[in-house]
Amino acid sequence: MNVDELMRDALREQAAEQPPAAAGFADRVLAVRRRRRNRRLAAAAVAAVAAVAVGVAVPLLDSGKRDVRPSGGGIVEEEKETKAHPDQSPPREEISVGGTTLAGYFIPETVKKSQDTAVYERTYHLLNPTTGKYTKTENWSWVAVAPGMKTAAVLERDLPVSRIGLLDLPTGKVQRWIPVEHDVAGLAFSRDGRKLVATTYSDNPDRRIKTEGSEGWGQPWESSRTGFYVLDVASGKGPWTEVASESDPDDPMGGTFLNSRQDFALTDDARHVWSGHPMGDIGKEFWDLTGKKVSAPAGEEHLNWFVDAGKSPNGSLVAGEFAGEKWKTSSYVVDAMTGAKTEVRGQQLLAWVGNKQLIAWDIGKDDDNEFHQRLVLVTIGSDKTVPLSGFRQGNDGGAGRWEPVFSQP
Repeated sequence: MNVDELMRDALREQAAEQPPAAAGFADRVLAVRRRRRNRRLAAAAVAAVAAVAVGVAVPLLDSGKRDVRPSGGGIVEEEKETKAHPDQSPPREEISVGGTTLAGYFIPETVKKSQDTAVYERTYHLLNPTTGKYTKTENWSWVAVAPGMKTAAVLERDLPVSRIGLLDLPTGKVQRWIPVEHDVAGLAFSRDGRKLVATTYSDNPDRRIKTEGSEGWGQPWESSRTGFYVLDVASGKGPWTEVASESDPDDPMGGTFLNSRQDFALTDDARHVWSGHPMGDIGKEFWDLTGKKVSAPAGEEHLNWFVDAGKSPNGSLVAGEFAGEKWKTSSYVVDAMTGAKTEVRGQQLLAWVGNKQLIAWDIGKDDDNEFHQRLVLVTIGSDKTVPLSGFRQGNDGGAGRWEPVFSQP
């Protein structure tokens, strides 16, 4: 196994227990195959050596302006105020750059339910667009925020659940419930916010068990994922499509190829769904809306299921995985059509700000702890970073570390 393979596995480990990527498809993921345990430990060691970065606070490198298309047609330019709070972690007041907003964050905790089982639970703090403050709510197990920061799709506790709530963010009240026949445990909006993909499961994908040889909690060996809905947000209507989980023939425990949580997301044109495939050759799979498996659509081949930022707004670039070559903590940005790579500052790319900047996790200038991270703004073609939040605790991703949820224009 070469260093690149080890680093890819290290990033997947670091992504464990976090939300799905934009594809911020996610809660981020953890491969739990017993036969890969030694490989994962080696990868984590490599990541610990590699993650030392430089973060320099400088003025913003562009105006933060964006194009806005009013309903009557035409384009007007709108100035978006930058709101950063480098002294706050977790943040108490709004963080936003160029229209990309930290819509909220959650704090994870593994809660013991019995001697042998536990559940990975999230406590959300959501931004009230009216007050500009983050407010704690314990009502929801899952929150996906639509573009524009008006609406969030939410799931109640005790996953999976039989209805989806559409939450009005300014008031904090559910405006409408969408009932479903197949229980849901994961949600993600389309790029334009008009559609919602809901991943269905027969069991709670956040359930944890005692793993052999460890006193800690781990994911089950099998996935209970059953399929997906693609729902029209305005009407709440949409068909359910079954997608069976394939068994892993190399797993003596009879597990599947998937992590226990492996949510679906929509491609930019909303004509296909996709998800990660940790044991697959290209690390992801695509389906049309009837559930037929297809090859990667043009421009989608370079998506990474464990990198939240996904594709740039214009679709020309894809946020890639950890690089650590030009700078000790840097990531790749990949041309969506050619696969050509460019390095940009930042350990982990979280959300796009326009087509040339991203929000990322990164560590401080003189920090040697790869887990002591803060939100920063990075720019393609520049070695400068702009702090947006204070630093998270410098532990290994356990309880108490807040995880961001972003909304884009």
